[in-house]
Amino acid sequence: MQMRDILVRSVGMALGLALAASAGLSGEVRITPDIVYGHKHGLAMTCDMFRPETDANGAVLLFMVSGGWYSAWMPPDQARPMFAPLTDKGYTVLAIRHGSSPKFTIPEAVDDVRRAVRFVRHNAARFAVDPERIGVFGMSAGGHLSLMLATTGDDGDESSGDPVLRESARVRAVCAWVAPTDLRHVAWSDPGHDKQYDRFPALDLDQAEAARMSPLLAVSRDDAPALLIAGGRDELVPAEHSRQIHDALAAQGVASRLVVLEKAGHGFQGQDLATAVTAMVTWFDDHLGPAPEPPTAAPNTP
Repeated sequence: MQMRDILVRSVGMALGLALAASAGLSGEVRITPDIVYGHKHGLAMTCDMFRPETDANGAVLLFMVSGGWYSAWMPPDQARPMFAPLTDKGYTVLAIRHGSSPKFTIPEAVDDVRRAVRFVRHNAARFAVDPERIGVFGMSAGGHLSLMLATTGDDGDESSGDPVLRESARVRAVCAWVAPTDLRHVAWSDPGHDKQYDRFPALDLDQAEAARMSPLLAVSRDDAPALLIAGGRDELVPAEHSRQIHDALAAQGVASRLVVLEKAGHGFQGQDLATAVTAMVTWFDDHLGPAPEPPTAAPNTP
């Protein structure tokens, strides 16, 4: 299976997500395509925005368009159904494309999606979203990138001449589907790595870089709450990846939930897919709700 096949499979899972969870929902969505969030090598880095026409709840979700760390464009009208379970709940969704393997490396992809978070925060008023209610989600490599944002977010560089880079890259909640969390043992530099990973050029990492790009090793007390969804029969990214980071987050006191669909592989169907979608939507509802209003002091009585 080539990188493009993995991406198509991830997108297919997301399209199935819409069919499983939003049948009968028909909320109108305004699509803004090809928003430029940065430039590299003279080329634009782009994303597409899907915003509910009515009852937008102010929270924004960034979807990592990535499978095998390969990121590809698709017509936004075709992509729209995959986000229906979220836009119908009032979330604004941005589909983020990063510099794609094999031209660009995993560290470069991580830098790209960090910039995307900063860009959205910097343009929160323009997009009519709350800069403190940013969530991310993705599948497979997209799940890995989501967890890198959860575990390695920073507060920005106040000295930067680029106003976007002065913004925080922290996010408030994450949902990672079938995500690799420890790249040390799948990187080509590990003599014992499973040869199925040889078809992913992005994994041509030395061990130091593989460790740096492993969200499992970056877990700390200030990480974003994370929902981990895994397939019990996943042979490409075994559920142990999700179990290990779930345990690591819990040990640091970070809110985390693990959902293992025991009969599922790297892609979900039927009831497994519906279960995963429901868990994701509920997770974002629980963690991206508006901050509670401070209590009103009772008037003094004589």
